[in-house]
Amino acid sequence: MRVRIVQLSTLLILFTLPFIAQWAGQPFWIDLTTRIVIYGIAAMSLDIILGYGGMVSLGHAMFLGIGAYSMGILTHHSFEGSVVPFLPGEWTGSTSGFVHLAASILASGLLGLVIGLLSLRTVGVYFIMITLAFAQMMFYFFIALPTYGGEDGLNVWSRSEIPGLDLSDSMTFYFVCLGLLCAFWFIARRLVDSRFGGVLRGCKQNEQRLKALGYNTIRYKLIAFTIAGAGAGLAGGLLANLTEFVGPGTMHWTKSGELIVMVLLGGMGTLIGPVLGSAALLLLEEILSGFTEHWMIVLGPILLLVVLFARRGIYGFLAGKEAKDG
Repeated sequence: MRVRIVQLSTLLILFTLPFIAQWAGQPFWIDLTTRIVIYGIAAMSLDIILGYGGMVSLGHAMFLGIGAYSMGILTHHSFEGSVVPFLPGEWTGSTSGFVHLAASILASGLLGLVIGLLSLRTVGVYFIMITLAFAQMMFYFFIALPTYGGEDGLNVWSRSEIPGLDLSDSMTFYFVCLGLLCAFWFIARRLVDSRFGGVLRGCKQNEQRLKALGYNTIRYKLIAFTIAGAGAGLAGGLLANLTEFVGPGTMHWTKSGELIVMVLLGGMGTLIGPVLGSAALLLLEEILSGFTEHWMIVLGPILLLVVLFARRGIYGFLAGKEAKDG
């Protein structure tokens, strides 16, 4: 019962916050809430492999960045009228929101598939390091790519276009992001509650036993890794729309660390917890940075207290013993 109350309360707060911000004459808070929702999608995608599969990835922001660049590059070529060089044919990009989101999801999902095939045969610290290595490779690849701004990044001249919706309006764009968050949560919820999710949790607890029972654990982990990459790509496409800018910093390993912190703060293995963790981290950053530029010094002890005394995170604290069903 408490789980449902926490879930519905979270949804209600996310739904009403933009209206409160508009009523208070603080449009900036709409953008901040949109950022919370977008990073909530990215953190939720990471939770699929971290909280349920026990795969600690220090390269998850790479998929966030690839999703953002997919949207930015298509918009860039559309405005220039130039041909996208790495795609077949004479395609000159697009400004369609459906094309942008599909490209972000597919590009990140395919990258997740390839990297998963190469990295999932390792475990523990070796898996952490190989995901970090791939992320840094992609980071420096885009820095060395002057066509798309290199280290300075790429300006996105306009937001995606969806018929009947004006995404340049902050409220409209926010509710599009919120709708996609709810859709991704529903898909992820069905996934982890299925037999597939049971095997994924089993891989975290005792992978060798599952192998002895005849399960191809690599296949299950690869599918989860690919889905997680696609989810982060979706968040990346939305983030590029929000900021109207794409830069290699989006895929730096420190951004992956922030996503892990969001999952830990909110509660691993809960799906809705990472959304709460996203809200906690971004709000703490916004509030504490107003007092000091060294706000991470304050965040560190807070995270330590959460790890020591609330191992299920914010969501576990609110939902109590029922948090495992969240």
